[in-house]
Parts: sequence; structure tokens; C-alpha cells
Amino acid sequence: MIKESLSDRLLKGFFYAAIGLFSVYCLLPFWSVVASSFASEASLLKDGYTFWPKDFSTEAYKLIFSNNTIYQAYGVTTFVTLIGTILSMTFTSAMAYSLSVKSVKYRNHISFYVYFTMLFHGGLVATYLLISKYLDMKDTVWVLIIPSMLSAWNMFLLRNFFASIDDSIAESAKMDGANDIYILFRIILPISLPALATIGLFYALSYWNKWFDAVLYINDKDLYPLQYLIQRIMNNLDYINQISADVSIPNFIPPALTVRLATTVVTIGPIVLLYPMLQKYFVKGLMVGAVKG
Repeated sequence: MIKESLSDRLLKGFFYAAIGLFSVYCLLPFWSVVASSFASEASLLKDGYTFWPKDFSTEAYKLIFSNNTIYQAYGVTTFVTLIGTILSMTFTSAMAYSLSVKSVKYRNHISFYVYFTMLFHGGLVATYLLISKYLDMKDTVWVLIIPSMLSAWNMFLLRNFFASIDDSIAESAKMDGANDIYILFRIILPISLPALATIGLFYALSYWNKWFDAVLYINDKDLYPLQYLIQRIMNNLDYINQISADVSIPNFIPPALTVRLATTVVTIGPIVLLYPMLQKYFVKGLMVGAVKG
């Protein structure tokens, strides 16, 4: 074991301290949002954003969670995120692996067909008619999952990662009698966890933040996703602010700012927890030693 010199230890300590300070600097705005969301509207208007609420209040959260609609929206968004991510990763991995195998016939033609969809599409009107009229998915939870189940961009990212894996791994498995399904699920995917974690996070963020599809295809209140419901709450608050500006009501301050901050905490809280769980896969080199010389 090589003993580190004093200068190396000092330099390493400096880097750790710099990274720690930078992490705290990045967390301060988020903490300010969380703390200010627990302040009263009057104190927030008077004192501005702080790192600790001077007049503690939970009125913003009571307004958001005043009925069961927010819990239903949480359930819909959680279902869409979990099921959508699983289905998207399954289909994306299967297609990416198929197009990465050099022996697959017409794989370049299929790749061009997928790439063509990234450049040209039918437009919003054609998409709406296809989904609502011909596929009859309007006012169903699947309209938030199936139309965006496979992303061409994510598929190409995963295909390029699969193509970088040494061919001798699959060839040695085929010599032992393994088929392509076994090779994909038992060999390729386990050594592709960094790529799978990255693509999975992309899909999860996309499903969690869905709101525009709900505007087009969802009329049932029980199927509102979380982001769309939050948008409706904010639009109602804007309307209340306009009314209160025209009509003077004594001692009435619409909780516009605190509700905005509270909705930020409510919507990003669960999805933020995903990154610490997936972080190790971004920095871990699982391919090292996979092929013996």
C-alpha cells in the first residue's frame, strides 16, 4: 500500500471541503423553499424568503390536502410512473438489444425508421385523433403510459451502450446453448445497470411530470395526475388573486406564494429520493473484468 504524502492528504482534504461547501450551497435554495412553504403569507410578503419561518403556518399544505383529490392524483401519478417505467424499460431494452446485434437482418433499416420519427411526426391534431378516436384511450389511465412508452432517443442511447459490450460475451453464451432472451435478461442487462439506471431515471421523470396529456385526454377527476391537479390549483389561486385585487376584503391575503412553494415541495419530494438510490450505478464500472483475456 502506497503511503500518501502530507501534500496529497492536504490536497484531498481541500477537495473534500470544496465539494462539501458546494453541496451545501446547492442545498440552500431548496431548503429556503421548504422553510418558506411553512411560513404564513403575511410574513412571507413582509420578510421575504428565509431559511427558517418566522411565523410558522401549515395553511398552504392544508389547502393542498383539503380533500381526497390530491391523494387520488398521487396514486395515479405513482401508478403511471411505476408501471410506465417498467413497461418502457422492457420494450426499450428489447428493441435496443435487437438493433445492437449485428446478425439481425434489416436492423439498419429499422433504426432509420425509428430515427425518422425523431425528425418528423404527424402533429398534435393527428395524434389527438389517433389516440382519442381510433385507439379509444381517452379518459383511461393508459393514455398517460402507452403513447410515450418507447422513446427513440432513449432507445438509441441504450442501443449504443449494448453495442459497446464485447461480442465474445454473447458468443460464448450461444456456444453453451443460450438463446437471445436468456442472453438479454441474464447476461446483457445485469452488466448494463449504469445505462439502465440512467434511462430508467429519464423515463421516471418523464412519467412523473406528465400534465399536458391530461389536458388533452383526461376529463375524469379521478384520473387527474398530480402535476395537472397542481396546475389547476395554481390557476384557481390566480383567479382568486384577480378577484381580491378588485374587491377589497379586510384581513384577507390569498396564500398564493406559500401555496406555490408548498406545491413545489409536494411534487418534487418523492422523485428526488430516486437519485440517491440510483447514484451508485452512475459511478460504478460493472463492465470491468466482464471479458477474460
